Amino acid sequence: MSLVAKLMIYALPFSTLALFPLILPLYFGFKLLRRIKSTLFTENLHAKVVLITGASSGIGEHLAYEYGKRGARLALAARREDRLQAVAEKAKKLGSPDVAVFRADVSNPQDCKTLVDQTVLHFGQLDHLVNNAGILRTATFQGCDDVSNFAPIMDTNFWGSVHCTHSAIPHLRKSKGKIVVISSIASWLPTPKLSFYNASKAALTTFFETLRVEFGSEIGITIVTPGAIHSEMTSNEFLSEFGLDRTGVESTEVCAKAIVESACRGDRSLIVPSHDIVSFILKIVSPELLEWLLRYHILQKKSTTTKKEA
Repeated sequence: MSLVAKLMIYALPFSTLALFPLILPLYFGFKLLRRIKSTLFTENLHAKVVLITGASSGIGEHLAYEYGKRGARLALAARREDRLQAVAEKAKKLGSPDVAVFRADVSNPQDCKTLVDQTVLHFGQLDHLVNNAGILRTATFQGCDDVSNFAPIMDTNFWGSVHCTHSAIPHLRKSKGKIVVISSIASWLPTPKLSFYNASKAALTTFFETLRVEFGSEIGITIVTPGAIHSEMTSNEFLSEFGLDRTGVESTEVCAKAIVESACRGDRSLIVPSHDIVSFILKIVSPELLEWLLRYHILQKKSTTTKKEA
């Protein structure tokens, strides 16, 4: 390596730090102006076509209601068709002019392709793809008898979104549409007993960040990282297992409204509830402390409580 190249390698970090006082105000000023513009000129969803996976309950269900209130036409997909029909009826009453229901398992690649094809056949277009379908199982890694039993988590949470997106790309590019990705704070929060779920969400986030680079301005991508949100996943038993209670859980309605508003503004990302950004900052600033807190709060504290009860 030449002397000049070596000097560049060592000098570049210091020169970048020296420019921070000049760059940061310009950057945040640009971000502020962009936020004001996107808020004033938010997307009108009337008659737009929105495909939502995992729409039979939880966040997906309430996203259907929020999109419906704004006059969007809906394609709702999940494995439980009876639940979907009930969601569809309510979405129509709230304002959606047309709702189509499709039974689909996104862990099946053919189901993903068929779902997108049927949506476009029914409505003639696709404007928003909401990759929401997801599943969760809890166990410590060393407590897994057969790790292959956790493959469905990756098949649904990651590959389901990948296959739906792959089929939707030509239609979204044509409509200058958007992809809404329901990831999780689990993508950065190394919560014990959720190793496979955490991995699936981390893969999801990184994958769609890469697609954002590849697509440029052709297709907008909003990556949502919800924390504890009221749903079938966050049962009382689940919350108790992780030392939580209902007071720390955000309502599904509030979460869904924030997601739709964020997508319409064209945001790159959304953390909901917003206070969960604290865990992200802690992850960057002091990952050792974050790991200790999680280990103590979920594993050691739980173990101590169990021993006392025994």
